[in-house]
Amino acid sequence: VARECGKARKDAKGEVDAAYECALFFAGEGRRYFGEVLSTAHQHRSVSLVRESIGVGALLTPFNNPFAGIVWKAFPALLCGNAVVIKAHEDTPYAPILLAKILGLAGVPKGAVAVVQGEGGTVGKALVADPHIRFVSLTGSVETGRSILKETANRLAKVSIEAGGKNPFVVCDDADLDRAATLAVQSAFIDAGQRCAAGSRVIVFDAVYDKFKERFLKKVNALRVGVEDGDDFGALINEKRLKGILASVSGAVQRGAALLAGGFRYTDSRRRRGYFLAPTVLENAGPQDEISRRELFGPVTCLYRVKNLRQAIALANDAELKLTGAIHTGSINRAHTFIREYEGGVVRVNGPTHGSEPHMPFGGRGLSGNGWREPGTKALEFYSEWKQVSIDYDPEKV
Repeated sequence: VARECGKARKDAKGEVDAAYECALFFAGEGRRYFGEVLSTAHQHRSVSLVRESIGVGALLTPFNNPFAGIVWKAFPALLCGNAVVIKAHEDTPYAPILLAKILGLAGVPKGAVAVVQGEGGTVGKALVADPHIRFVSLTGSVETGRSILKETANRLAKVSIEAGGKNPFVVCDDADLDRAATLAVQSAFIDAGQRCAAGSRVIVFDAVYDKFKERFLKKVNALRVGVEDGDDFGALINEKRLKGILASVSGAVQRGAALLAGGFRYTDSRRRRGYFLAPTVLENAGPQDEISRRELFGPVTCLYRVKNLRQAIALANDAELKLTGAIHTGSINRAHTFIREYEGGVVRVNGPTHGSEPHMPFGGRGLSGNGWREPGTKALEFYSEWKQVSIDYDPEKV
């Protein structure tokens, strides 16, 4: 993971530890695998729901968390009795092969897990189009999700899409500003911003904007970028993404945004062999500007001023991608109002925009996803089918 993703070994180990925790969780669920017993208005009838496997599915996995990203999909799919074909991301081809080898050594039947390699537009497209594929789980872009839905529409295959976020991090005027600044930095720059739950829109009440900005920028400028365990985040996945992000930042500045930090690639001797982008902060970007609406998937975040909670919620909801959101406040009233009115799939109060555990269903609304959740027990709803069983009996014939 460290070698393929350009992460520090400590971060790669953290990802593998998360995969291990996910394995423990689904191993436990295998012992419970609940169905349901239903009531009925008819005498001498019993009704139940039982789970059944779907068949063979395609798992299209992301590059940013290549081990944990596969495990979130493969473990519940296998638990439900399916076979899976894993389409490895072209930038992280070996992680799924290693996982498949581990599963084979652990006794998973031969043929239950397969791995294919290649570009998404060729191998991925052919895999999704295959009529034997009964379900598809994607973590990727909106465009890829749309193409999969079109490709599978005729056969009504089951499709789960998680397509990223443009996640708001709201700082109220009664927030703990030091804590909020620390967690805003973590939210924005975790994994070099290559997280679908990264906090890429920091929305701050006008009354504390300048105080928060000072604390925030101080912490941003103290970040260390590299692949040593003392560094805070590593490299971008490839040169194409690096150039695209730099072009987006440059375009935003040309349209009136102010560059407060970063906006350049490191070229020193310690980091010249990777695609290392300095942590980048912008302000004064318009809410309709491209950089405010499109997921960059890099270490870039924007600061926005608002007068009050109503404006903060309106701006938070003004996005097509509605995955996660966070609010920092000392008011239970503000917190619950944000929880109720923010339209995303995940809400954090006084925490970062990211962070999930194996039992927590994760997913978004709008263009962030099409309603399914993973991991947790909610993932079983996608990877299995329900069969209703009704049995009529006659007690006179006992």
